[in-house]
Amino acid sequence: MTHDAKPTEDGRSVACIERDLVLQQSDFDRFAALSGDHNPIHVDPDYAAATRFGATVPHGMLLFTAVRGLIADHYPGADLETQELMFPAPAFAGDEMLIRLSIPAPPENDHLELRTQVIRSDDQLCLDGRCRLKLNHEDPR
Repeated sequence: MTHDAKPTEDGRSVACIERDLVLQQSDFDRFAALSGDHNPIHVDPDYAAATRFGATVPHGMLLFTAVRGLIADHYPGADLETQELMFPAPAFAGDEMLIRLSIPAPPENDHLELRTQVIRSDDQLCLDGRCRLKLNHEDPR
């Protein structure tokens, strides 16, 4: 489910765009096949069970790919100029998560800054980042 841009109550953002996200082990496996990253922390439940995480975790870029999809849906044709990402807490297969794009200020000179987050249902932040878009006012689709 996508929630439309809306004003935020924290006074620090102009608007916020959100979408629900649930990833399964099959998503981790497909991303590994596409990316070539077969690290067992992502694809081997037996291996991952013996790690500090206790279960497989998604690739960080799989989480960002979901974020990028939400960006593309709301800003078609925008170029991603920069991104900064951190992964402070793990996500797990089956976790209910929320993708959030916070827009701290209106676009300036066709550039838009976004705060990007993926948040588990227990409020743990799995992805925290920022990106800068170059807006394209012509929808390429």
